[in-house]
Amino acid sequence: MELLGMEPGDINVKGLNSLKIDTVFACLRIRSESVSKLPLKVYKEDENGIQKGTRHYLHQVFKLRPNPYMSASDFWKVMEAHRSMGNAYASIEYDKRTGKVIGLWPLDPAKVKVIVDDAGFLSSKTKLWYEVEVSPTEKRKLLPEEILHFKGSLTLNGLIGIPTLEYMKSTLENAAASNQFINNFFKQGLQVKGLIQYVGDLSPTAKEEFRKNFEEMSSGLKNSHRIALMPVGYQFTPMSLNMADAQFLENTQMTIRQIANAFGIKVHQLNDLSRATHTNIENQQREFYVDSLQSALTTYEQEMDWKLFLESELEHGFYCRFNVDAILRGDIKTRYEAYGKGIEKGFITPNEVRALEEKPPKPGGDQLIFNGNVIPLTMAGQQYLKGGENNEPKTAEDDEGDEGSSGQAGDQGDE
Repeated sequence: MELLGMEPGDINVKGLNSLKIDTVFACLRIRSESVSKLPLKVYKEDENGIQKGTRHYLHQVFKLRPNPYMSASDFWKVMEAHRSMGNAYASIEYDKRTGKVIGLWPLDPAKVKVIVDDAGFLSSKTKLWYEVEVSPTEKRKLLPEEILHFKGSLTLNGLIGIPTLEYMKSTLENAAASNQFINNFFKQGLQVKGLIQYVGDLSPTAKEEFRKNFEEMSSGLKNSHRIALMPVGYQFTPMSLNMADAQFLENTQMTIRQIANAFGIKVHQLNDLSRATHTNIENQQREFYVDSLQSALTTYEQEMDWKLFLESELEHGFYCRFNVDAILRGDIKTRYEAYGKGIEKGFITPNEVRALEEKPPKPGGDQLIFNGNVIPLTMAGQQYLKGGENNEPKTAEDDEGDEGSSGQAGDQGDE
């Protein structure tokens, strides 16, 4: 460790120290920004279909300000960063008069403790509650309906998420050691390590003094490529450490992939395009949603549906959903081709398409349009019959009747 410029106690990846590892920071940033850019909307489903609940009181809380001090985007960045590390909490502020939600406040996960009375020691009907440390001398108890608890990607008991970073301790220490090694390598001017041989005896004090003087003379960026002088009787034997030969780079790349996998991040999102092509980036973006984000969004939606809506509202079909079009929407050519097929098949109106593209509606755009060339198989060929599509096919009796009518008309003309 000393030859690599590190001391055994130098590496600390606990808590926020893990954010000093660039891969961890990048993974949390990607997940937080991916969730924060998705609009959260209120919907209502009844016998008339699904409608947007833009007039619902939660609409403004979701869209603009969960609380007076942070935007909706910032709120979800906090929630997803905390959830990705194990657990995210937000206290619910209610209107005391109406019982409606008027605010959501993020809580520090390190100051929240889940209490479970599974042995029945307490007489309370509530077997689970949350203990929040407000100050070193004050703790507050919250009931489950007073707090939103978003668990991480993995939970073993359904009550609390596994702290991701604690279970990745070895991998994170490996990444931190690699970063520290590279940092020390540059600080020392990329000079090679080595051994100094001396024929004779030196006291411990003399050894330390000589090493200190030699390092000051030969190490550091300012001493790069300078000539070092050795006293008579001393011999310097370099220890060349080739990072590639030592599989250092391969180990670093493997560590990056391990951290990315733990957070559900695709390697190409970390700017590693060695295995990506221009044609599959869009598919990989969809895979990121399906494999990683979809589960997290479902966790958010189910927790909020149960705790933020009144029981009467749930009975009337109210719920909330993230709009994932911002992630799944493809390039303009792909979108327009899909819109065209939807309009042609008659299951989406032009104005609904304009709304997806954030354009104002146009008169007449609310009507469903259907391609007239598409007809049931039983009606094939009827459009070519005499008299139009609604006539039945002509029979032999019809032909005889036509001939008789023509003969009678001729006789009358002769008369």
